[in-house]
Amino acid sequence: MAVLFVGYPRCSTSNKAQKWMDGQGIAYTFRHIVDDPPTASELSAWIAASGLPFRRFFNTSGRLYREMGIKKKLDQGMGQEDATELLATDGLLVKRPIVVGDGFVLVGFREQDWAATLL
Repeated sequence: MAVLFVGYPRCSTSNKAQKWMDGQGIAYTFRHIVDDPPTASELSAWIAASGLPFRRFFNTSGRLYREMGIKKKLDQGMGQEDATELLATDGLLVKRPIVVGDGFVLVGFREQDWAATLL
């Protein structure tokens, strides 16, 4: 099974997830989330496929998230369309890693969830 791995080389969670995938022998194509950020349409499709609330796609521990006051905007009712447009403006706003495969999307690295889906 070949999957798309969207990550950031300077992110320890992305690196941990990548090492785990390599250790499991899972084939993937790497996409640098800053150099080639997801588009709003990709994010919309990934959100739908993940079954997660769109808020889960924000990198809540990132500097930009805090500087831009995104939590407040979300709490005040920012909708999914506006959120995906905002996420598409800068890859550092997006939670990582993201793994996209046939019929599934994983956001953030939780080894148990990844194993259940990928192995």
